[in-house]
Amino acid sequence: MNMWWFLPAVAVVALFLTGALRQYALARSIIDIPNARSSHVVPTPRGGGVAIVVSFLLSLILATSMGFVAWPLTLALLGAGTGIAVLGFLDDHGHIVARWRLLGHFVAAIWALFWVGGLPPLTFFGFAFDLGWIGHALAVVYLVWLLNLYNFMDGIDGIASVEAICVCLGATLLYWLTGNEVLAMLPLLLAFAVAGFLYWNLPTARIFMGDAGSGFLGITLGVLSLQAAWVAPQLLWSWLILLGVFIVDATWTLLRRLLRGDKVYEAHRSHAYQFASRQFKKHLPVTLTVGAINLCWLLSIALLVGAGRVDGFLGVLIAYTPLAILAVKFNAGAKE
Repeated sequence: MNMWWFLPAVAVVALFLTGALRQYALARSIIDIPNARSSHVVPTPRGGGVAIVVSFLLSLILATSMGFVAWPLTLALLGAGTGIAVLGFLDDHGHIVARWRLLGHFVAAIWALFWVGGLPPLTFFGFAFDLGWIGHALAVVYLVWLLNLYNFMDGIDGIASVEAICVCLGATLLYWLTGNEVLAMLPLLLAFAVAGFLYWNLPTARIFMGDAGSGFLGITLGVLSLQAAWVAPQLLWSWLILLGVFIVDATWTLLRRLLRGDKVYEAHRSHAYQFASRQFKKHLPVTLTVGAINLCWLLSIALLVGAGRVDGFLGVLIAYTPLAILAVKFNAGAKE
């Protein structure tokens, strides 16, 4: 079986499964009710991200059984992704105390790193550095932060889905241009799974992703970035660039709230994209702008870094500078 023909089927499964999950959420009253911290004004079902999880993991198992994906990577994604999705699903149904969620996040990250081999040597301006156990610890923090920031950034219609699709398709193009086509299957499968869900999540959303979907996307993208780094160190920098919109907005907001002494685990609406959506009074312009930034700015720099024409660390600085300016312009982290 040619796996490339399987891609549309993944999208179709996610599409219909999301519709079924919407009916389930409505029947069980799993609804996000708008409040002072919400960016939406209409009660909306949540938990649709489970469709992404199921369609991607089923396709992952099939791809692995056919020899397209190595089992260690599959075990990393299957174990960590399932754990995070279950934890998020339970939290969507009833609140789980933050410390227990965070413990689960660290367990999932350690599991994933065990199977992918930890953090590979990093390159800075042509020099390779093996950070050893310190690097592995940093990689755990990286995965935990990525899955949490993806949850933080899933606050308006379509934004988390559009980000995931742009990042995955950007990584696929990067792999193709750098001669690493063997890595392209999983980002493509994930992009098509998210595309099936996006039909239901475009403004005005008929269902939200929920913690199960956003956390799963965050840790899955993180694991794929570490896998790429073992193939070619500069590819990790390219992934960080592709994820720049979410990384800069979430990190800038978190640091500013920490410095102000806010309880960072409490819900808020102080990300740059949230201020922007209130300024424009619509979600769609902000979501489309995120896609445009990914495709027109970040992708080009990621490709240059992946091809070895620009140093990875320098590429990140170049890519993130205008994103930081946007974060300042839209008051990321300011009091609401």
